[in-house]
Amino acid sequence: MDEAAEEEGLKRYWEARSHEMFPDEVDTPLDTPARIRFQRFRGLKSFRSSPWDPMENLPLDYSRIFQFQSFERTRRRILAEAAADEDGAMDGWYVTLHIIDVPFSVMASVQSGKPLVLVSLLPHEQKMSVMHLLVQRHPSNTEPIKSKEELVFHCGFRRFRASPIFSQHTTADKHKMERFLRPDAPTVVSVYAPITFPPTGVLLFKERNDGVQDLVATGSLLSCNPQRVVLKRIVLSGHPFKINRRSAVVRYMFFNREDIMWFKPVELRTKWGRRGHIKEALGTHGHMKCVFDNQLRSQDTVLMNLYKRVYPRWTYDPLVLTPCFLGPGQGPCPWRSQGGDGEGGSKGVRRDQLRNHSCFGPSSPPFSSLFCSRLALRKGYFSVCVY
Repeated sequence: MDEAAEEEGLKRYWEARSHEMFPDEVDTPLDTPARIRFQRFRGLKSFRSSPWDPMENLPLDYSRIFQFQSFERTRRRILAEAAADEDGAMDGWYVTLHIIDVPFSVMASVQSGKPLVLVSLLPHEQKMSVMHLLVQRHPSNTEPIKSKEELVFHCGFRRFRASPIFSQHTTADKHKMERFLRPDAPTVVSVYAPITFPPTGVLLFKERNDGVQDLVATGSLLSCNPQRVVLKRIVLSGHPFKINRRSAVVRYMFFNREDIMWFKPVELRTKWGRRGHIKEALGTHGHMKCVFDNQLRSQDTVLMNLYKRVYPRWTYDPLVLTPCFLGPGQGPCPWRSQGGDGEGGSKGVRRDQLRNHSCFGPSSPPFSSLFCSRLALRKGYFSVCVY
């Protein structure tokens, strides 16, 4: 591991530890007004019962996806029609398929003896939507996995790369976002991906810089629902400066009078279970008088919860770089050694160089035939290695 990767891993580890000790707590910036920094956030009287419109302020990416009126009813109907359909080839038949408009470069790259896998799609499976996967962290993986971090998905017969968001698996109409993949509870992974009908198994991998893919989580497909509300929570904290019977002067939550007046309607709570609200601002440096349902303790901390809705990033990429199988003494894969990034470019690796490589030539390992060949071309270069 190089120094930059080690430093990045250490930073991610300390972020996970800080989130575990102080869940969702953030510092109020000193150089930016809080009403500007957190203008997309809002307070909720109750996370469980307060309303949130699922059609409010949708991103532009939602204009590119498909939504079902009832995904479960559509799934049952399509699977029943597919089971009742008697047309097509039966098990054990040998059939000949004629595919038109195949580029010559693709045919020149296909090697004899390595299978190509063809998959028929059910209705709607060529469309994009917001897919939700229910996964469990694999015990062998201990590295912190942050939300919106790029992962490799094996979802049924599909394999793709995307940056998902994590959320809690509950039956409520709102779901709290998880900043890191939890090891002790099932987690819902939301991602923009092609529609797939359950039951479907799911594997999540994280790719290293050298191309090795580590198993992160396993699970199954949960649903397809763009209206599932995932809320990111931040917690602003303050310290009681002067405590009276039912009121207290709180500081360090805000640093100017305008921010206090802006967040005045939001309810306050403390780590010891007290609830209250902001009564008025004192002075111009962020001190405020707050009223609570009972007297505070001197070691207590005053908190304010703010929420905003979050969405996955549109980073869907079906061109996934697969690990190369190298023979002994053959050295590193030319794709890796020339700086291949696995996202559409090989940065100088010519097709004739890769054709003579053990991943493509006749000296390929015998177990490579157990896997399907998946290849693509872009600008005269291979964009993925074949295995």
